[in-house]
Amino acid sequence: MSLEYPALAPAFAVRNAAQAIEFYKTAFGAVERYRLLDPDSGRIGHAELTINGALIMLSDEYPEYNKAPDTLGGVSAKFMIRCENVDTAFQRAVDAGATVIFPLTTQFYGHRDGRVRDPFGHEWLLSQKVEEVSPEEMQRRWNAMSKK
Repeated sequence: MSLEYPALAPAFAVRNAAQAIEFYKTAFGAVERYRLLDPDSGRIGHAELTINGALIMLSDEYPEYNKAPDTLGGVSAKFMIRCENVDTAFQRAVDAGATVIFPLTTQFYGHRDGRVRDPFGHEWLLSQKVEEVSPEEMQRRWNAMSKK
């Protein structure tokens, strides 16, 4: 098996990576490329998944190397998944156990978005482009929203 790697791919930690992988498969249609198991603890030291062709890497928490959201008290980054049908994808994530943070809404920048938190503490923005909006028009709309 020859593995290809993009120029940038997120790598993150979770508590109970095996359960997280199954959740991502169910909620987001992830495809597992492979996983490496720690022979002493049985924890997942490294796993690779693709979601809509994009690579993500994850592992169980190893506090000396990486920390899960629960340990950190939250997240500083979110993951965006571009969807063909965001309504269906959003409901699939919720049905799999994700918690709604922001319901689906058509945004000023031309996307229909909603944000969920997975059972492992990470946040995911599910998004579908519904309108082509130039950066100049986005700024105009942003300015108008800010005045309200």
